[in-house]
Amino acid sequence: MTAATGRVAAPPAVPLTRNPGFRRLWVGEGVSVLGNATTSVLLPLVAVLELDAGAATVGLLTAAAWLPWLVVGLPAGAWVDRLPARAVMIVADLVAAVAIGSVPAAAALDALTLPHLVGAALAAGVSTVFFRTAYTVFLPQVVPDEQLEAANARLFGTESGMQVAGPGVGGAMAQAFGAAAGLALDAASFVVSALCLWRTRPVRQPERLPAAPLRVRIREGVAFVASDRYLRWFVVVGGVSNFGLTGYTALLVLFLVQTVGLGPSALGAVMTVGACGGLLGAAVATRLSRRLGSARATVLLLVAGGPPALLVGLGGEGARVAWTVAGLFLVGLAVVAGNVVRGAWRQRYVPQPLMGRVVTTSQFVNYGTMPLAGLAAGALGELLGVRETVLLMAAVHCAACLCALRSPLRGLREMPGPRELPGPRDLTPSR
Repeated sequence: MTAATGRVAAPPAVPLTRNPGFRRLWVGEGVSVLGNATTSVLLPLVAVLELDAGAATVGLLTAAAWLPWLVVGLPAGAWVDRLPARAVMIVADLVAAVAIGSVPAAAALDALTLPHLVGAALAAGVSTVFFRTAYTVFLPQVVPDEQLEAANARLFGTESGMQVAGPGVGGAMAQAFGAAAGLALDAASFVVSALCLWRTRPVRQPERLPAAPLRVRIREGVAFVASDRYLRWFVVVGGVSNFGLTGYTALLVLFLVQTVGLGPSALGAVMTVGACGGLLGAAVATRLSRRLGSARATVLLLVAGGPPALLVGLGGEGARVAWTVAGLFLVGLAVVAGNVVRGAWRQRYVPQPLMGRVVTTSQFVNYGTMPLAGLAAGALGELLGVRETVLLMAAVHCAACLCALRSPLRGLREMPGPRELPGPRDLTPSR
């Protein structure tokens, strides 16, 4: 381990395609994301078509899925930094499989209720908190530092590809078998992901900081983020941006079904084409970062990903649905490409022993605004109307993205290099 960064020296790098650990992680993650992408369509469809839900109920489902980041996000990071990341991911996959699989089981018994749907979304959300936190810690144990950006690009590209296929698959399954039965695919995907992870072995083990009480470990992660001007800025802007993104996404299925008038198959097709933007974003992210520099690319992608969100709410019947498709495509391109660049930078920048806590501290704010957005979108959808709420939430996301023009990255070509493990006196806010 180097004293500067808290990282363990890795063996000589092999190409990613010849790295068996990365290949298994890659396949497992892709299969799991395919299931999640079908659920993003099927769960609200179950509520709308089978339980006759309105805007408030759909917003509640979104809030339930993201609420765990507020409730268990901070302690999850401290726990993951002390536990084997691979084991945490496997358990999280199995919990999600049971939670999502319970929905088609209840539907088959004619016992499905709205509280059951909310409970399933909540349980799957808790598993997501632990899985995504452990995933960020586990990837650098499988891939050398110099390959992190390429590995993130492949993973995000695969995720985007599955998100392209998922809505179409979900729509087709809802049309053929019913929305609740389609959720069985997601449950099966979590089991496949767990099996892939079970066969994955890390090539290096992280150094861990000495044991400390839970509250101390949480405080260290919060202090590290608060003391760093770059991480702190990304957290604040990301939280506002995600509030807007989640707000209009929470009502997207309802908007396309009730306002635009699409059926399940057409809904899946629209979301599939829109999701292609993320696939393209993952493909160009590494090249854009190398050509412009990681800091310049980050600013460009943030600014470019804001205004197109306003197009989502302009969709209507017939050819006017193209506005929604264009907005989803362009926002997805910029957001996914930005996530690739920022994700690889964070995995190099943050000392490994603090990674889990830094991730969950960031996501506590970034994802913690999402349940609030779901509840706000549901309430505003009932009060103002669905289209008006979609446009309002898109404007919030747009404003957050344009703040990049005044960010700490202004004037930089590359993002800053790895930080040292801090001492107690170092964890004070910088300017």
